[in-house]
Amino acid sequence: MNLTLREKIGQRLVVGFSGTKINDEIVELIEDYKVSNIILFKNNIESGPQLKKMCEDLQSLIRKNTGRGGFIAIDQEGGMVTRLQDDNVNIPGAMAIAATNNVDYAYQAGKITGKQLMKLGVNFNLAPVGDINSNMDNPVIGVRSYGDNPEKVAEYASAMTKGLLDGGVMASAKHFPGHGDTNVDSHLGLPQINKSLEEIEKCELIPFKQMIKEGIPAIMTAHILFPKIETDNLPATMSRKIIRGLLKDKIEFKGLVISDCMEMKAIQKNYGTVEGIKQAMNAGVDLICISHTARFAREASDALVDAFQQGELSIEEMDESLDKIFSWKEKFVDKVEEITFDEDDGKEYVYKMLKETITPVQMPTKNLPELGDKPLFIGSLPFRATNVSNKNDYTLSFSDFMVERFGGQGVIMSPDPDEEEIDDILKEAKSYSSIIIGTYNGHLYKGQLELIKKAAVNNTNIIVTALRNPYDLRSLPDNVYGIAAYEYTLNSLRALGELFEETYELHGVLPVKM
Repeated sequence: MNLTLREKIGQRLVVGFSGTKINDEIVELIEDYKVSNIILFKNNIESGPQLKKMCEDLQSLIRKNTGRGGFIAIDQEGGMVTRLQDDNVNIPGAMAIAATNNVDYAYQAGKITGKQLMKLGVNFNLAPVGDINSNMDNPVIGVRSYGDNPEKVAEYASAMTKGLLDGGVMASAKHFPGHGDTNVDSHLGLPQINKSLEEIEKCELIPFKQMIKEGIPAIMTAHILFPKIETDNLPATMSRKIIRGLLKDKIEFKGLVISDCMEMKAIQKNYGTVEGIKQAMNAGVDLICISHTARFAREASDALVDAFQQGELSIEEMDESLDKIFSWKEKFVDKVEEITFDEDDGKEYVYKMLKETITPVQMPTKNLPELGDKPLFIGSLPFRATNVSNKNDYTLSFSDFMVERFGGQGVIMSPDPDEEEIDDILKEAKSYSSIIIGTYNGHLYKGQLELIKKAAVNNTNIIVTALRNPYDLRSLPDNVYGIAAYEYTLNSLRALGELFEETYELHGVLPVKM
């Protein structure tokens, strides 16, 4: 097929749009700019049937205007990063699955996700996360990682990869060469990891090399500076030394390299989105994500036409990328089989799995205390800890959910309560039969931990449940029970409710050191 330069560029762009219906902006990008790939987010999805119809319509539009089908991508990691609504199956997150100490669950979670996505018309899952969460203050990875042990992360990420592929979808490991040892969220700033190539080969690269060995189709890049590897102040996404030199040449990865979103502040604030895209293509990135803004996609397409015409970018490397794109599209876009998948069976299996993720971290006695007839439930709402997480769902409240199930009193605390708020919440604490606190990244928002310490001074029967990162539980007072749940989801709250009713035993094993 003879393609114009504009059409070639369109094959390498992955763009997003707003709303649950195809809008004029995305139609223009496909018709006029020949954009051939789409990324979807939660705000694009209201139900399974709506998503399936939209994917069918998008594919028809893409085929009509480009001559072949498109990748339709999504971040369906599980846990706190899911895009599907509750009528479909959402698996637990990576750290939760690792806590089961059962690698087959990672495979089954991948296969269930793959079949679910294929049934809905999504053919490219931007998962699994291959990052090693070696920095407990990491604000963006945390429970999205399988843990802090490189070999275990490699094992579980590889198992999920195999499951996704067996389920029928493309998989993409992320974020190369590693996003686990940062304390800056690249959605908001530009992180830096001061490790040499020799150092990351002993840690960060282990999961990626394992997944490459087992045939991962794609790898997503990290918007992170590695100054001991790339000395020109370029993040990995824009570094030819890291993408072409390390990933493609040295490690010999033959699949597709896809960028993280080029609108993230790490790129936009420091280099500019369009300039970043040009440099990412020069670095060797095959697919460029522009997740939200049509203007950036239009400007990037125009700038790339000029760059190729002026010889700033290599046509030979362009054709090399296109050959790979068409090869993977032939496998995952053109040869699509009808998928049979039962959501009810999937949900039942996933809920069973989730109950095995919940982990006892600190148990002053063998069993959890009884809640009694007047429990006090305290928890914040699930604020958006990072831009990649699901948008805030204020209909879900730990304290409201538990009060509805058990009675007693519920209090919604702010993410980082001050001394006055803490004193107000605890002023009648002694009158309650038990105090159950749901934390949410309390290791980063110290007011939550201060509340626990004050509650423990004059009260017994205190249970703390970490509803995201388990690091909240690392320095609890000795008389406090600590349980890691890893996610603030409806399934997680249901499982905790059953736990407090003593209907099952805890089997989870912590995947990170405290």
